[in-house]
Amino acid sequence: MTPRLRQRYQEELVPQLKQKLGRKNELSLPRLEKIVVNMGVGIAVTEKRRLEQAADALGQITGQKPVICRARKSVSNFRLREGMEIGCKVTLRGNRMYEFLDRLISLVLPRVRDFRGLNPKSFDGHGNYSLGLSELLVFPELNPDKFDFKQGMDITIVTSTDSDDEARELLRGFGMPFRDMQRRGEPVGGAA
Repeated sequence: MTPRLRQRYQEELVPQLKQKLGRKNELSLPRLEKIVVNMGVGIAVTEKRRLEQAADALGQITGQKPVICRARKSVSNFRLREGMEIGCKVTLRGNRMYEFLDRLISLVLPRVRDFRGLNPKSFDGHGNYSLGLSELLVFPELNPDKFDFKQGMDITIVTSTDSDDEARELLRGFGMPFRDMQRRGEPVGGAA
């Protein structure tokens, strides 16, 4: 079964992007390459159980087993030694990537408290978009009774283009709820 967003990209977005960017070759159009979901669990230095719970939650959210990340350097102020386990991450590609993005846009972001849209400037200059969630429990897969701690995560969406504007158009086509850029009293949509 083809994911809904992958089908939408092939049927709707490719013709729109061809027209908007003025290109004929489909392979030169921006597309999603991967989504990286990352959790830094700093308290894992003192509480090993917390990292296991975070990895379990990340596995439930993404449907894939997370990789445990280790510290590269020792930092004495944080009681951190090189090689200690301090985080976990998952790299999603293919159908799982499209399914995760679909759930993120349609289910998770509307559940975030006081959500007013994503920052349209959170691109890195190479067409990749990053966002952070401060609470795990906005994902409907997780049982709130099982997780008694607050844990955030970072989500990075990697595209095939080097242009932030092209990547923004791609993500907007998928339905990513970006905040309006016009906040200075001008009417939205050019109406007078």
